[in-house]
Amino acid sequence: MSLLFKKVNLALIDEFENFCNKYPNVKHIDAILSDISGIIRGKRLPINDAKKLFISGIQFCYSTFLLDASGYCADAAGRGFSDGDPDATFFPVSGSLQPMPWHKDPLGQVLITIQDESRYSSIIDPRNVLAKVLEKFDDLNLSLKVAFELEFYLFKKRKNLLEKPEPAISKETNRQSEGTQVYGMRELDEFYDFLEDVNQYCKMQNIPATTASSEFAPGQFEINLNHISDVLKSADDAALLRRVIKETALKHGHEASFLSKPFVDQTGSGMHVHLSLFDKNNNNIFASTQEEGSEQLGHAIAGLQNTTYDSFLIFAPNINAYRRFQPNQYVPVNNSWGPNNRSVAFRVPRSEKDSRRIEHRIAGAEANSYLVLAAILAGIHLGLVNKMKPSKFRIDNACTDLDPAMPMSMEKSIELFESSNFCKDYLTSEYVKLYSDLKRKEQESFHSEISDLEYKWYLNL
Repeated sequence: MSLLFKKVNLALIDEFENFCNKYPNVKHIDAILSDISGIIRGKRLPINDAKKLFISGIQFCYSTFLLDASGYCADAAGRGFSDGDPDATFFPVSGSLQPMPWHKDPLGQVLITIQDESRYSSIIDPRNVLAKVLEKFDDLNLSLKVAFELEFYLFKKRKNLLEKPEPAISKETNRQSEGTQVYGMRELDEFYDFLEDVNQYCKMQNIPATTASSEFAPGQFEINLNHISDVLKSADDAALLRRVIKETALKHGHEASFLSKPFVDQTGSGMHVHLSLFDKNNNNIFASTQEEGSEQLGHAIAGLQNTTYDSFLIFAPNINAYRRFQPNQYVPVNNSWGPNNRSVAFRVPRSEKDSRRIEHRIAGAEANSYLVLAAILAGIHLGLVNKMKPSKFRIDNACTDLDPAMPMSMEKSIELFESSNFCKDYLTSEYVKLYSDLKRKEQESFHSEISDLEYKWYLNL
């Protein structure tokens, strides 16, 4: 078939046959995708039926990508109930067919993506949104290396979904996590079995997981991914890492959550993205003897500074995500930048000059990895093409200076995103309409519920 997005590589029947020869006991294959909210959805196919997926694809409704966080089809922009919920043809992504080692039975999983224009644009797939933005860098003769870092909380398994979360209990000590012990080794040892399984399962799924560390709150951890040059795979890896962590947590009697701000009095969880750019001779264009990086790095930063608020709805995709942006929490509260400074939005980590890179620190951990990366790359591209100039870099604490222009509510973010010519140019007008409509309906649905606090405060008035 003819590919709609030249950066997309689809799996052929040979990959399926080689997988079956290597894992002859596999009974089913999960054909999965990451929806607009970053939730993994899909179908479980018997191994004999899965072969068809690699020959002619699988039919899946378009609206799967447009479910809200509760799993409800909100009929965003008339997609879903209004149009009869049509199917599209999905195909497997090359290299993504891997075993699911956490499952009690031998199962496999494969990522799927739309490469079909039978009724609607394939841009509805977040992976294709990223692929479209990525193609723009070919015109600049530039390539990228990308790495994600994901923070998350490990909770005690709840009896029901309405039960409030509590830090997980260590099987090693039979104690609940307490206090803040950032980089604490005891915390890693207390959950060694869980973290080691995550590490081993990532190896089996070709996910380049590397450093694990305890973070700033009880039961909070971070797992990093290695820098790779396959940009689409880097976003795949981030999406799949979340599934590995969640499933492994359940296997160990815990729950893992990537919610931005599960506790009011504890630090939130973020998705940090590291990026560097290379010319046709594989030279890092951000390289410089100056810690703040090259002139091109400055252009890239300036692009991010000028576009981040337009894209904020992608970085903070739900109401809870806005609770994370608080002073002195190592969370950006403005669009500042600086070398070796964790209080800014765009950090230039300390490194050898040839390893100079940008660390984007704004997105919440639950955000869709494809859309986050698409928005970041779009901002960088705009800055490079227009040779934009950044603000003066910061070496002081930028976490106390709340920018009044920064959208601190979902409502404001929707307004900015929906009206942004930048977002329409890079992500397409179609996708901006779909995404903003879905998020507006999700917000309306959220506010239609009466909270426990309303009863507590107002019932006796």
